Amino acid sequence: MRVSVDRDRCEGNAICVKYAPAVFELDDDDYSVVKLDPVPQAEWENGRKAVAECPRAALTLDE
Repeated sequence: MRVSVDRDRCEGNAICVKYAPAVFELDDDDYSVVKLDPVPQAEWENGRKAVAECPRAALTLDE
């Protein structure tokens, strides 16, 4: 599974970091970045939750 961040949509709300801290972090500009690519299977559920909960729909999931 891979996830990507649309920086044009991301507002830095850190919801993704809340649900999947092993997968996402905020960069120096407070935008979400993917730490693990591809996402390990142990983190798939957390990654899916982060994508689903993003208030700006800035995350894309590719399974």
